[in-house]
Amino acid sequence: MRAIGLGPTPMVYYAVHELQADGGLMITGSHNPPDYNGIKMMMGKAPVFGEQIKALGALAASGDFAQGAGTLETVPVFVRYVDRLLRDFTGAPMAVAWDPGNGAAGDAVTALVKRLPGRHIVINADIDGRFPNHHPDPTVEENLEQLKQVVIREGMDLGLAFDGDGDRIGAVDRTGHVVWGDQILLILARHLLKEHKGATIIADVKASQVFFDGVVQAGGKAEMWKTGHSLIKSRMAETGAPLAGEMSGHIFYKDRFYGHDDGLYAAIRFLNAISAQGGDLARLRQEMPHVLNTPELRFPCAEDRKIPVIEGVRDRLSQSGAQVIDVDGVRVLTEDGWWLLRASNTQDVLVARVEARDEAGLTRLKDLLRGQLKQAGIEPPADL
Repeated sequence: MRAIGLGPTPMVYYAVHELQADGGLMITGSHNPPDYNGIKMMMGKAPVFGEQIKALGALAASGDFAQGAGTLETVPVFVRYVDRLLRDFTGAPMAVAWDPGNGAAGDAVTALVKRLPGRHIVINADIDGRFPNHHPDPTVEENLEQLKQVVIREGMDLGLAFDGDGDRIGAVDRTGHVVWGDQILLILARHLLKEHKGATIIADVKASQVFFDGVVQAGGKAEMWKTGHSLIKSRMAETGAPLAGEMSGHIFYKDRFYGHDDGLYAAIRFLNAISAQGGDLARLRQEMPHVLNTPELRFPCAEDRKIPVIEGVRDRLSQSGAQVIDVDGVRVLTEDGWWLLRASNTQDVLVARVEARDEAGLTRLKDLLRGQLKQAGIEPPADL
């Protein structure tokens, strides 16, 4: 056993590769509330998830495994990890505000910015699992308010935020507007496709159609896949895709990296991409096609009902001739845009999202989704 010390989850992924370990364990509650904790696991270079975790639990319960004494060795990798993050930086000097949200990436962010050109401000760098300033989830806009204020007050080019264990990234531009996970991924994809023409870029089923269309326009192949960082990593390995991402801010680089999600490495490549595309994140965001969409809507549904509800919606729509993508739940395409209904991988909830070209289309799509929920015996959430 090798102990590598306090740091973000991606530091464990890095250590498994660099130390040629047989596996890795990260003690983390990620962005969950402070009273949560858990273990992220790797076997070899691959994530352990789903049925593998169930099998491991059954094995532990059976007691049918070898026992004996091992050894514990402390192997500091923090400095080497930061060195590795910086190795691929090619960007211009910029003014950047950074917010690790009092999460595990605080020390790494502080070390990183000391070696980057430009002007940098770091807030909430002290690692504190009570999260005294805000919850460290960069997909929730209210958690970015402090960062927005710093960016605008100090005249920064952009702000970057990270979740509790440092494997996800969020961003705001110089005007204080949020740049969402699929928008970050599109900016990264356009940069990468300059060098890897025709490459496949993977995004999860919650991503905007703007992303998928944008990848194709930039000369790439866009693939829609199931939500879940372990599922995305596995799909990357199957397809050889050099880049993938999720709405949640997980960004995965196989190009010049290891294929896992690392918020800080994504930040380095994001700064490179912004620099190479004119240096103004606000302009890059503003130039994307304008669409209207809801935030991710989550509402309770019993564990034993989640899948039957989704299957019922899928079957009704397929029989009606609707255009349905069922890679993960039900994503329904219409002339107005699309709507999504899927079962959460980790909670007893259904997840919905709606995107349209205009307000009238958004209303029509919401009505369609509400109608399907009512047919399934589910009361639509008040914010739908």
